[in-house]
Amino acid sequence: MTKALFLDRDGIINIDHGYVYKSENFEFVDGIFKLCQYAMSKGYIIVVITNQSGIGRGKYTTEQFEQLTLWMIKQFNKNNVSIKDVYYCPHHPTKGIGDYLQDCSCRKPKPGMINLAATDHDIELANSIFIGDKVSDMQAAEAAGIHNRVLVASQYDDTKQIIAHRVDNITQAYPFIK
Repeated sequence: MTKALFLDRDGIINIDHGYVYKSENFEFVDGIFKLCQYAMSKGYIIVVITNQSGIGRGKYTTEQFEQLTLWMIKQFNKNNVSIKDVYYCPHHPTKGIGDYLQDCSCRKPKPGMINLAATDHDIELANSIFIGDKVSDMQAAEAAGIHNRVLVASQYDDTKQIIAHRVDNITQAYPFIK
């Protein structure tokens, strides 16, 4: 079985400017490439797990998201990082439009995307890591059985009710990648 470094996208891979779907608005977080290189050197595959309700809200299309994702993966490749896969949820339980208006099993804090990734890539969740900037990231990781959770301080409320390592930025996550 494989171990994975699961990463949220907005706020962890890129600065969260709100509904980012164009490469010209995509600003990588300082240190993300080196962190991923380090994780890969420790035997982790890199998997992105991201809620993308901007699709469901009509702010951008699935095609625009997928185009940006391909661009992002190429930028990682140029920095010697291989993204194994990207999973995204376009739904929102109250603000989605049409078919996107649903309380699905894939939207974090539910573990659907993580569980699908584990099945698709034979990932051992108990030996994996999740780095996110929202409590919902940590809740999804916990529900999936990921014990090693790193919450990066952000603008979002942290009720301290979830067990996670708390860091100020991703460069402080190295000690948790073993």
